[in-house]
Amino acid sequence: MTEPEPLQRLQKVLAAAGLGSRRACEELIAAGRVTVDGRKAQLGDRADPRVSVVYVDGLRVVTDDRMVHLALNKPRGVLSAMSDDRGRRTLAQYVPGDVTRLFHVGRLDADSEGLLLLTNDGDLAHRLMHPSYEVAKTYLAQVPGPVQPAVGRRLRDGVQLEDGPAAVDRFRVVSTDRDRALVEVVLHEGRNRIVRRMLAEVGHPVERLIRTRIGPVALGDLRPGVTRPLGREELGGLYRAVEAGAR
Repeated sequence: MTEPEPLQRLQKVLAAAGLGSRRACEELIAAGRVTVDGRKAQLGDRADPRVSVVYVDGLRVVTDDRMVHLALNKPRGVLSAMSDDRGRRTLAQYVPGDVTRLFHVGRLDADSEGLLLLTNDGDLAHRLMHPSYEVAKTYLAQVPGPVQPAVGRRLRDGVQLEDGPAAVDRFRVVSTDRDRALVEVVLHEGRNRIVRRMLAEVGHPVERLIRTRIGPVALGDLRPGVTRPLGREELGGLYRAVEAGAR
């Protein structure tokens, strides 16, 4: 049987999670900006970094050093899977060698590119992938142009697909000319190839698709095939997004 982790001084736990020096973390506690397991923390409190639920200024702070949260810019032609019995390229080649059993959040088909989240935090992964939590995902799609204003209205009102109705949260034309357009689509659904199917339904089949954002996490200038750890604000924002969706 595994022995429980000894409780640690809260300022040590916060400092290890990147909140600053122990002295600075003591000041956070003294100012009433920290809660542990739903209770306002006080100087002298202790916590279990692997079990305690800690918030600073209303944002969840991950204190368990076993947790991994990565952003990946998935290249085109890579499967959203960790292995493939047909030998196709998978996400495994982009995962650090000392990290195992990661979930990928926000599946992208092989022909699509952009932001995926990789984590061993199963509860957070489940919530981010479940449509009831309504975590928005943003895509840029290159389609045949021009795109008329009525297209956006149809997508916002909802279109009928073979597996039921679907609607976008937001839609805008980023740029357009006679032959081609770049459009931005925001939605919280995660059905298979949902963006491609919706745009095809309104007469603009996707030529290239890039996911640029999941909730508060932006792809930014992350290069294809590169991963980076999520920042504390990004991670806290993801927890806030799924907590808001649960209410």
